[in-house]
Amino acid sequence: MSDNAVTGGSRRSLLTAGVILLQALVLIGIALSFYAVGWFGKDIRVRTVPVDPRDLLYGDYVTLSYDISRLDPSLWKDAARKPESGQPVYVVLKPDVDGIAQPVAAYGSKPAAQEGEVVLKGRIDNRWGEEIFVKYGVEKYYVPEGTGESLEDKASRLIVHMKVAPWGQAKIEGLEERS
Repeated sequence: MSDNAVTGGSRRSLLTAGVILLQALVLIGIALSFYAVGWFGKDIRVRTVPVDPRDLLYGDYVTLSYDISRLDPSLWKDAARKPESGQPVYVVLKPDVDGIAQPVAAYGSKPAAQEGEVVLKGRIDNRWGEEIFVKYGVEKYYVPEGTGESLEDKASRLIVHMKVAPWGQAKIEGLEERS
């Protein structure tokens, strides 16, 4: 057996090991990004209106629609481009007197957050008339079997607690009924 055959085989083994290691690192990175939201994220509260569908694989979940999902065009601060469907959007939120996060600005690229503000990343779903509709990736909340219907009955009285990471990703921490 020649030296070239041995060298080629070990290069192939190293390449295979490198590809496997890279795939493992990508999967670990995805998992860590989810947990990092909980570690580094800021707490916010938003009002919601849920609807109760069912997922055959995962069970009951509530579809959440937020006040902050409907933006007035006057909040758009990116003069370089207009808001378009499918485009990433960074919504600056600030709590009102009740502690409920309200949108104060929207940008096409990530702005620096001021004291007391949180920047939530979303995607423009569409524009209808004068409103910009945004999806944030936290529109589904899985609930224990049989509890979705009771949440639907409380739709107008729910507050969602979220953690928002510095890079804009959000994670639902829980639901609360407001008085």
